[in-house]
Amino acid sequence: MTTAPWRDHALPAAARVDDLLSRMTLEEKTAQLYGVWVGASTDGDGVAPHQHDMSVDHDWDELITRGLGQLTRSFGTAPVDPALGAQALARAQRRITEAGRFGIPAIAHEECLAGFTAWQATAYPVPLAWGATWDPPVVEEMARRIGDDLRSAGVHQGLAPVLDVVRDPRWGRVEETIGEDPYLVGTVGSAYVKGLESAGVVATLKHFAGYASSAGARNLAPVRAGVREFADVTLPPFEMALREGGARSVMAAYTERDGVPASADPELLTGLLREEWGFTGTVVADYFGIGFLQTLHRVAGTPAEAAHAALTAGIDVELPTLKCYGDPLPAAVRSGQVPEELVDRAARRVLLQKCELGLLDEDWTPEPAAAVNLDSTGNRILARRLAEESVVLLDNPDGLLPLAPDTRIAVIGPRAADALAMLGCYSFPSHVLTHHPDVPAGIEIPTVLDALRTELPDAKVTFAQGCEVTGPDTAGFEEAVARTAEADVCVAVLGDRAGLFGRGTSGEGCDATDLGLPGAQGELLDALIATGVPVVLVLLTGRPYALGRWHGRLGAVVQAFFPGEEGGPAVAGVLSGRVNPSGRLPVSVPQVPGGQPWTYLQPPLGLAGEVSNLDPTPLYAFGHGRSYTTFAWEHGTGGEEPAEISTDGSYDVSVTVRNTGEREGAEVVQLYLHDPVASVTRPDMRLIGYQRVAAAPGEAARVTFRFHADLSSFTDRAGRRVVEPGALELRLAASSADVRHTARLTLTGPVRVLGTDRRLRCETEVSGVE
Repeated sequence: MTTAPWRDHALPAAARVDDLLSRMTLEEKTAQLYGVWVGASTDGDGVAPHQHDMSVDHDWDELITRGLGQLTRSFGTAPVDPALGAQALARAQRRITEAGRFGIPAIAHEECLAGFTAWQATAYPVPLAWGATWDPPVVEEMARRIGDDLRSAGVHQGLAPVLDVVRDPRWGRVEETIGEDPYLVGTVGSAYVKGLESAGVVATLKHFAGYASSAGARNLAPVRAGVREFADVTLPPFEMALREGGARSVMAAYTERDGVPASADPELLTGLLREEWGFTGTVVADYFGIGFLQTLHRVAGTPAEAAHAALTAGIDVELPTLKCYGDPLPAAVRSGQVPEELVDRAARRVLLQKCELGLLDEDWTPEPAAAVNLDSTGNRILARRLAEESVVLLDNPDGLLPLAPDTRIAVIGPRAADALAMLGCYSFPSHVLTHHPDVPAGIEIPTVLDALRTELPDAKVTFAQGCEVTGPDTAGFEEAVARTAEADVCVAVLGDRAGLFGRGTSGEGCDATDLGLPGAQGELLDALIATGVPVVLVLLTGRPYALGRWHGRLGAVVQAFFPGEEGGPAVAGVLSGRVNPSGRLPVSVPQVPGGQPWTYLQPPLGLAGEVSNLDPTPLYAFGHGRSYTTFAWEHGTGGEEPAEISTDGSYDVSVTVRNTGEREGAEVVQLYLHDPVASVTRPDMRLIGYQRVAAAPGEAARVTFRFHADLSSFTDRAGRRVVEPGALELRLAASSADVRHTARLTLTGPVRVLGTDRRLRCETEVSGVE
């Protein structure tokens, strides 16, 4: 039997796909451009608003005779036993391949923001916690494990990571971001992409682009970012994740910028992404994003017009359903409304990706290769490490921490005894199980209360909830104050409840009016402090909250950003001293609840000054974090006179970090750039490099940053990315507010205009010191 060219392994993928396309009907080509969400609700909101508006009734058996591009969330829609779910997905794939003329399976995709969003799968810390680790290698290992789990269940594509840079911490999806600095987001996000892609799973970058810059911190509100903010803050993490991470998919954002929705923006999705950056993978719609061009943005009058706009812009795949790329699209092609070459362009990209994944091969099989175990011992060990590295000790002024092993502890607060306090909105228990209240979590999630009792077995631990996460009820204050008055120390565990679309205090569609602690929690904290018993504040949150009201009144402050299923033991380990805290803030912690938006990336007029009575200076700066040991920074390079390098030159800046304390710990050496004079205003400081350094007592390490002039580039008035001659300062710091050493440079020579081959990363070297 002669094998068709498109099945021939010996031929290049492009030739195989061209042959296949030439054999397909219009309906077969468009079928490759949409997904089907089996099991999603069509008579209510389900997991998302507008889900019922955008759902389309279809005859599954008839539909799959054309083929199918994607299967939407087979595991992430309802609780499904992983082994049975993998078998059911395999059966669905068999039906798809048997029904169509060409036997092409669908790409199965799932959410995987903080682990595979499936029942009984490991719930890792949220991305904001990844940022707090400042440790890309451990994030890469986590993503590889997530990818392995996805592959074991028959999933090909993961909808992660989120590379939005925080611009306003009131935004509900801050927990899904990595932080407020594009370099931190880019390096940690690229590590996640590398890990997922190394497992053979397509990583999907979200949300391209500008989503986090929405006005008023409202989900899906218009974006007000200017040209330079967009180019210098929003876009760099995506470029890094494509160039260095190798991501094979990008998700278009819901939002619009300057009147143009991202899903209908050919300059963004084709001009920049493909023609300038050279991206060759697939662009997918955020869920219902193409239909929203008609219903929310109102730049299209019909589903067919929305399909035309999205295809023209460069969206290849409609997710999660076939509202616009289903029947409306081939009808619009036949009527002459949509050129068929747009369908061919998108179908070619989809089929090339399927070819890469082996889905066009005759020997492809959907059956799982091994047993499916989504919460292995190895996963939990890594989840614990990530959680421990992500906990930030914000303050410990009098050394109250670590707690004495035999002390009397009153554990108070609405987050202390709730397992869901550990999880973000895209963890399966928070995302899906709220609709299935009778189904257990499926994974073990120790609470802070349980973990602290395990951690300190000789301590006398009592508990009172005090209040709910939200609401004004203070009826529980009396018991909480009584338990505290009987104790030697109070551990107040406060924070967020993750949810979706107003069903939580953090998460998608759970935007905040200000940065005050939710509900009556602030008043509860006041009441506990008033007892005179030392209070340790533990925050389990998805965003930073203003803490200036309690500054100087607390014995210690510990911040954990939804630290995952092993977060309880991680926090307890920090409280007991078993874990030496090493997390550093990926976002600033403000003094007061109002005055937003603000991040540390401020030009001079964004800083405190005499022209306004409002002081935006944060209480705890970006990059801040304390330890139970001490570090000395010695022998920094750079003399009194500035070193001269050309505008295409490089310079090494080094410092020795020595552990001068009595226990092993980790320091995070941060490198910031200060540009005193430029042709446009620049951030007073911005991160351009960092290195996490672990050291035993007395041990030292020499950290060298290999600065290249490309790292000083920015977008000028003409829209070009340039390196300008002039003075620069390289600041070695323990946070954006704690500079330890400065090296001054002078760039000489002409202004350089950079292309897409510019250096994105500051390479770092660590060597031992005697």
